[in-house]
Amino acid sequence: MTTTPLRTRTRGVHRAWIVAGVAFVAILGAAGFRATPGVLITPLQEEFGWSRGTISLAVSVNLMLYGLTAPFAAALMDRFGMRRVVSCALLLVAAGSGLTILMNAPWQLVLCWGVLVGLGTGSMALVFAATLTDRWFVRHRGLVTGVLTAGGATGQLVFLPVLASLAQTSGWRTASATVAGAALVVVPLVWFLLRDHPAEAGTTALGADPRDPAPVPGPTTRGGAAARALAVLGRAARTRSFWLLAGGFAICGMSTNGLVGTHFIPAAHDHGMSEPVAAGLLAVIGIFDVVGTIASGWLSDRVDSRVLLGVYYALRGLSLMVLPSLFSATAEPSMLVFIIFYGLDWVATVPPTVALCRQVYGADAPVVFGWVFASHQVGAAIAAVGAGLTRDLFGAYDLAWYVAGALCLVAALMSVSVVAARASERNTVSV
Repeated sequence: MTTTPLRTRTRGVHRAWIVAGVAFVAILGAAGFRATPGVLITPLQEEFGWSRGTISLAVSVNLMLYGLTAPFAAALMDRFGMRRVVSCALLLVAAGSGLTILMNAPWQLVLCWGVLVGLGTGSMALVFAATLTDRWFVRHRGLVTGVLTAGGATGQLVFLPVLASLAQTSGWRTASATVAGAALVVVPLVWFLLRDHPAEAGTTALGADPRDPAPVPGPTTRGGAAARALAVLGRAARTRSFWLLAGGFAICGMSTNGLVGTHFIPAAHDHGMSEPVAAGLLAVIGIFDVVGTIASGWLSDRVDSRVLLGVYYALRGLSLMVLPSLFSATAEPSMLVFIIFYGLDWVATVPPTVALCRQVYGADAPVVFGWVFASHQVGAAIAAVGAGLTRDLFGAYDLAWYVAGALCLVAALMSVSVVAARASERNTVSV
């Protein structure tokens, strides 16, 4: 076999940064695509007369598949490569969002936005970031994880004002068509610029010893991707740390994507605020999330990740308990303070969670994180449909905010409890 001479840099820029840039665009877009139903709830309700609980069911399916796809996507990336998996995922998103234009029944919404878009975006979820950073980075791994995570959270928030404006001025079908077109545009970028392993580009991971060849998939990827994903789950499920991390991350999903990401706009609309203004507030959360998540990635390289998670969850819980009293027809200063504070903490939990998975589970970390992330989306799905039903039953979302806040305090305790399990489990899961 002929080997390509190893290079650590390509014309002054390490190839890892180019690959990370492509991944950032794909993750940014995937998050924006997945979050689109949040701006469609009211237009769909007005056009078709569907209840919020019915529409929320499609969002719930989307969120659940977004998470449950993740561990299998990580295993598929090991077997077939990141480039192929992500390209196919983008085509699924384009198909799902494009077909939505033709729907006239709730089950079609569930099929298109729930199943197709859920599977597509799930294949580009945060496990993609975890897989890429494990393969391409030794130095700055936590920082890059933070940047890619920020892209995922920011995409679903920054695109919302544009989509909300399109839905209001040109109709929700225009917003759906825009998502389909944007997904197709990203496909060539991924196909031509993304590389699965440093060895394919004739280099090593950033920060790795240039005298050592970059690792390539070994015997663990020769079996079926599903078999490996399930085998890793079986090993991890025998450890206490896995359940603590998965439980905390499920609550993370409830309090972000499932509740705020899905229902903040209709909740604000209930108090007289226009949808574009409410979407703009979510976009501000996305802007501050960039700062918070990158800072969290930097801190996860230097501070105990369990302490970081405990602080993040506790602060989030307290802020959600205050939120019901802040809604009004206009964006008052008190709401802006909440938006800034909550934005800094939106997905700051991801870098320390990825770091803990890596510390405890070693080479299996991307797939383990896939399962932990699946719990995140199961929690988000429960919150999405639960909050919708709460609104239908009680005419307000207040109970949903209070319950989410209390659960975040529980997640803080769970995160701190990981300290007793980490050291004893590292050897157990590597057997």
